[in-house]
Formats: sequence, structure tokens, C-alpha cells
Amino acid sequence: MEIRTPLGAAEISGALQRTLVLTLLVNEGQSISGESLIDEMWGDALPDNESNALQAHVSRLRRKLKALEPDCPGARLTIHPSGYRLCLRDAVLDAVEFIKAVRQAEALAQTDAGATAALLRDALAMWRGPVFGGFTGGPACQLARARYEEHRMRAMELCFDAELRLGRHAAILPELQDAHRNHPLRERFCEQLMIALYRSGRQADALGFYRLMWQNLSEELGIEPSPALKRLEHAILSHAPHLDERALTPALQLV
Repeated sequence: MEIRTPLGAAEISGALQRTLVLTLLVNEGQSISGESLIDEMWGDALPDNESNALQAHVSRLRRKLKALEPDCPGARLTIHPSGYRLCLRDAVLDAVEFIKAVRQAEALAQTDAGATAALLRDALAMWRGPVFGGFTGGPACQLARARYEEHRMRAMELCFDAELRLGRHAAILPELQDAHRNHPLRERFCEQLMIALYRSGRQADALGFYRLMWQNLSEELGIEPSPALKRLEHAILSHAPHLDERALTPALQLV
């Protein structure tokens, strides 16, 4: 993990320092109490003097931030009566920008498929791997990771919807196959994959993925496919006209 500024970069090494930085970042400029930071960093395995240990890690991080930009720091770790806060000044978290783009795309999705797809492609390009580089962190970091990952899945779904509206089913078929393989219980990806396969003249393959989805849901969760997925199977079997690429299928209508 690194902190980067126009003047250089500093390596954040060690699980405790990484947890400290991530916890401050996922609070997005809000103060977090010392007790909460201690719980995030150590959990039940508290050091002999947890307050002094926290201060040592905070001081270490503040020195790194000051060394990066001694005259005009872009980020400062400040201490308040309510706790600790990482002030980013004019800097913007890429996670915040990503979520903002997803919300903008949601507003455009029903009216402008081209703009929606372009916006989401740019947003998804911000991802360079797993959330936090795969680092676990404490409970707050784990919750934030799950939240960011759900926004990513939502962005992918919206993007695939827009691409299907534009008739790009063949182009996105490999991505849909990867998405379904990586998230085999997420019905929306299965719906989109089935439609892309059907429009590519692969009706049997589309129905095969439906049967596989039914099997996965039954074995893993003990449930059946949703009514939307069942309707899609029936529509494929009957060659329903609304599956034509020029129309938005009921399975893909946004909520």
C-alpha cells in the first residue's frame, strides 16, 4: 500500500499501519474515536497499553504525511475531541468518485444507453484489482469492502444492460461469462448472459445456463430462481419478440 502525492510516494507497511490508514479513509473525512481505531487495529488482541500503541502508530503516519508534502500537505491526520480525522483537502477518493459515477449512470440508464455505457466503462476502469488490494483490515474495512464491491457489481449490471440495449451482445459475451463464473449465484448476470447467448443464436447454451443457475441456487441456498429468471427462460423457449436486441427485455428493466 502506498500514499502518493505529486512530490512522491510513501510505503505503508505492516498490517497495523495499513488498517489505520484504511479505517481513516473509509470514514471519508469524518472523525473516528480512538476506541474505534483500537478495536479496528487490534480487536481482542490488545497490546499492554493500547492508547500509547495507537499514538505511536498515529505519530508514525503523521511523519510520513509531513515528509511527503512538508510545506503544503495534501493530507493531514488531525486530532479532535471526537477522535482522529484524515483530511484530504482537495484530494478525492477514487471510491467516492466511482460511487458518484454509478449514481449518475442510474439516473441516465432509462434514457441514454450510450452515455450510460461510456460513463460506467470509465468508472469501472478505475478498478485495479480487489478492494484494498485484498487486505482484510478490521470490521469497518470489511464492511466498506463489501459496500464497494456491491457498487462494483451494480455498475457492471448497469453497464451490461446499456450494452445490450445498444445491440453489443456479442462484444460483451466474454465479460458476461466471466462475471457469471465469478459470481455464480448472482441472477442478474445469469439473465444478461442468457440474453446475450440467445441473441447470438445460442438458444441451447442460454437454457443450459438457466439449468445450471437453478442447480446452484438449489444446492447453495435452497431456493428456486426468481420469477424474472423463470420468465426469461419461458421467453427464450417461446422465442418471444421482446427478446429482440432493439427492445429492453422485462428481465432487464431497472428498479
